[in-house]
Amino acid sequence: MNMHAPLPGQAVLHYGDGDYTIMRPGQFVICAISGRQIPLDALRYWNPHTQEAYASVAEATEAWRRLNGQKRA
Repeated sequence: MNMHAPLPGQAVLHYGDGDYTIMRPGQFVICAISGRQIPLDALRYWNPHTQEAYASVAEATEAWRRLNGQKRA
């Protein structure tokens, strides 16, 4: 979960396996890799263990590589 003060309109979520719980309503979350805003209706990728959201499969893959000590190809 983002421990910084949320931006106006930023939702606070708890990410689970296959779904998430809205802890504070909002319109978007922040991608942990790119810093981009992700509208909640477009949120498809997250990690429940690190409580991070990702804007796309590319960012999710990059996060997986970082967590698993893999270098980019």
